[in-house]
Amino acid sequence: MLFQWLSHRRACNDKQEERRKRIQDLPPIFHEPLNVGEQGILDTPVGTLSAAIRAHTLDPVDVLTAYAKKALRAHAETNCLTEVMIAAAVGWAKNCNKQGPLAGVPVSLKDTVGVKGWDGCIGYSAWVGKPAQKDSALVRLLRDAGAVPFVKTNVPITLLSFESSNDVFGRTTNPHKSSHSPGGSTGGEAALLAYGGSRIGIGTDVAGSVRAPAHYSGIYTIKASVGRFLKMGSSTSMPGQEGVAPVYSPMARTLDDLEYFWKAVIGMEPWKYDHSCLPIPWRTVDLSKKPLKWGVMWDDGVVLPSPACQRALEIVVNTLRRNGHEIIAINPPSPYGGLKLGASLILADGGKTCTAPMRTWVESNDVGMVQPLRMLNLPSFLRRLYIFYVRYIKRDEIYAGILDGWYEKKVVEFWPLVAKREEYKGRWFDFWKEEKLDFVLTVPNALPAVPHDGMKNGFSSCGYTFLFNLLDYSAGVLPITHVDSSADQLGTFKPRNAIERYAYLDYNAKDMHGLPVGVQVVGQRLEEEKVMEGMKIIKSLLRREGLDYKLLNGA
Repeated sequence: MLFQWLSHRRACNDKQEERRKRIQDLPPIFHEPLNVGEQGILDTPVGTLSAAIRAHTLDPVDVLTAYAKKALRAHAETNCLTEVMIAAAVGWAKNCNKQGPLAGVPVSLKDTVGVKGWDGCIGYSAWVGKPAQKDSALVRLLRDAGAVPFVKTNVPITLLSFESSNDVFGRTTNPHKSSHSPGGSTGGEAALLAYGGSRIGIGTDVAGSVRAPAHYSGIYTIKASVGRFLKMGSSTSMPGQEGVAPVYSPMARTLDDLEYFWKAVIGMEPWKYDHSCLPIPWRTVDLSKKPLKWGVMWDDGVVLPSPACQRALEIVVNTLRRNGHEIIAINPPSPYGGLKLGASLILADGGKTCTAPMRTWVESNDVGMVQPLRMLNLPSFLRRLYIFYVRYIKRDEIYAGILDGWYEKKVVEFWPLVAKREEYKGRWFDFWKEEKLDFVLTVPNALPAVPHDGMKNGFSSCGYTFLFNLLDYSAGVLPITHVDSSADQLGTFKPRNAIERYAYLDYNAKDMHGLPVGVQVVGQRLEEEKVMEGMKIIKSLLRREGLDYKLLNGA
């Protein structure tokens, strides 16, 4: 164990020193304050930036310099960066494709994304010093499009948390409030984007890992359906996990940037870079031909939305209703059943794959992951005894039902769960047709950003995002408002189950005052374009009524 501890500490110290030195050794210009011209660059949409570079009225190195300066400031405040590729990116910017759709656009990447010659250790100290041997499919496409990758961003170890902390890189904080999480697992990316150190970033999502950070940090994202966005050639904590398939998806500081980037990537024909991508061009969706029908899921039956999140959803619903849209409250096929099924599938290996790279006994795990792993590691007799206690003594069928699925499964147990997943998808498919829905609206999470280590209480409170991973639906999040310490007080509240009770231990409107609150817009499978249009409708109506969300740190 001593050898393990020494190896772990050496790897962590070496990696942090490497990051510090890469920042320190940058040319002096990167350590200077932003000038007026550079601030103007940061305030410019990516489509306009790229057009200016194609027209030779902007230099890609100048654009990179502006973003690098801001990213370093974001890192100083939030500890959001892992691999600082800025020095190398200067050369990449000089030689980028200046006629591509993303000409000269700096793009930040979740630490998972494979970049040749750079680590993607994703918080595992044993993976430090093992750089990627080639660019991932995504990075090859980005380079061909003219984009300039320039930093990678922090994650939680195992990638299964709505926080972003690990021993290798430390803890990332929310740029709105340093005492709270920016989200996870794409939390470093969300912190960087919210601060303004990037306008376009790439993340992954298996239970809400781009949508929860967008909600927590006040940015925009659309989670792709499987096969719509590139994924091959990158790091992961659970290779081969397909019970609830993970997806790569873009995140952005503004909705306009998000749309431009989606169109640019799909326009590059990603299926020619990545065999897992479906050959579907970006499609034009016109939602003006008929009244739209929005189904609202006010409660998933497990954790009631907090007053702050409920208020954000009400703002959107009321705005749509005032502008002639049809709004109905929906009672879809059991969201709780979906959470229960997803929880059984995602850790069907007993959590062994995501913990295998960890140095046993000496490497810190995410406080949220510790909870299910304890259950997964219990002897079966003790596990059944505890479930009996929860179900019949505590009379908490909701939590007991989740616990039922937390054990390592054999293949003959796993396959029937996959069959149940497909049957469940079919029930939602029929429900959607019967109700003639265009979209489902709901909160992205029951709470705004939790305080650090909040996942100890709220690990299981992920149903509002996880449900749509299980269904493989396209789902976007856009920021709507901020927590108000007066308007969002909890008042009298009686938890219905242990998941809800523990989640609400972290809700405090006074402590959360000023944190962003988002709303989730859901379409069916492979409807990214339609979800984008739905988000644009909401944003346009809010702006018209003077309710447009104000970004942190400028335009």
